[in-house]
Amino acid sequence: MRLTVRARLTALYGGLFLAFGAVLLTVVYLLMRQSLPHTIGVAIRADEIPGQLTVPALPTVPRSELNDVVTLSSGAALQQLLLWSALSLVVLAIASIAAGWWVAGRVLRPLRDITGTARRLSWDNLHERIGMRGPRDELTELAGTFDDMLARLEAAAESQRRFVANASHELRTPLAIQRTAIQVGLSDTDPERIATVREQLLDANRRSERLLDGLLLLARSDRGLEHKEPVPLHQLAADVVERNRAIAKSRDITLELRTEPVEVLGDPVLLGQLLTNLVTNAVRHNTAGGWARVEVRGDGTVEVANTGPRVDPGQVTELFEPFRRGAGRVGSDTGGVGLGLSIVRSIATTHDAALTARPRPVTDGGGLQVAIRLPLNRTAPTHADK
Repeated sequence: MRLTVRARLTALYGGLFLAFGAVLLTVVYLLMRQSLPHTIGVAIRADEIPGQLTVPALPTVPRSELNDVVTLSSGAALQQLLLWSALSLVVLAIASIAAGWWVAGRVLRPLRDITGTARRLSWDNLHERIGMRGPRDELTELAGTFDDMLARLEAAAESQRRFVANASHELRTPLAIQRTAIQVGLSDTDPERIATVREQLLDANRRSERLLDGLLLLARSDRGLEHKEPVPLHQLAADVVERNRAIAKSRDITLELRTEPVEVLGDPVLLGQLLTNLVTNAVRHNTAGGWARVEVRGDGTVEVANTGPRVDPGQVTELFEPFRRGAGRVGSDTGGVGLGLSIVRSIATTHDAALTARPRPVTDGGGLQVAIRLPLNRTAPTHADK
């Protein structure tokens, strides 16, 4: 039978007290046995024990009989000392066990609070916290760590709720379009009307396909990396920019590229998607006559900045949530499905990369600036070594 932690602590407290008490009484007994006969003999010869006991002088008692008296007196005193010490030790041992049980309960009370909170937790009450107050010690640190974990779980649960709701909304829209086109449009025998309906169905199908592709890519990046390999980030950025130049030109946007040779460690497909999403976002959410700039630095940092509508600093974090847009809009009327920047964040997290984002001043054209610092390939020769 395994004892509880409280019982083990109580046994430890009681055992330590009993052991130290026994050692103390043993030392006292040995010291008294050594010194008591001499003390009694001196006191008897001096007619009294100072301050406590007065005895008649025994000048005519022979030395041999006097020694017997001293021996008997000291033996009786030592026996009384041993008896009362043993009784006192037993009483104090019982008291120490009771006190140890109470102290252990007080010490373990925060753990019971943590356990009780953990048992009460469910999907609907992740907002509960322990909120332990007191001096900074191991238990308050444990409670604080548990509260921080609950905060992360609550944020993850809330994010999942929003994700499911928004994904359902995004999937419902193209399905509704397809259903309406099938029910209404295909009943018309007009060839031009049928062609229009066909295009509507194709557009809705493409939107569903983009959404599903984005969800699959988001799930893949959330799983983590199975392996890492050296990736020439500057070449990857150049390829992505080149593929988006025609789109940028059609929107009257200048797409710039500044690179330094650098190799990072990661998955080339995911990193290519990260750059593609950043560049596509910079081009799509821009203004006519504006610009988008991609910069790759030698320390593994890729920075994408663009002009565009004003971004509220308080909404920058929301832009990296699935299906979120500026001003709290869901979805996009520019061909996107609202997963671009959330995929960027997920891929950056998977690569242990530092991601920062900030709005650009309206006086400088507005828009957004996103910087991601990826881990370097330390085995590759640096630019200075070449």
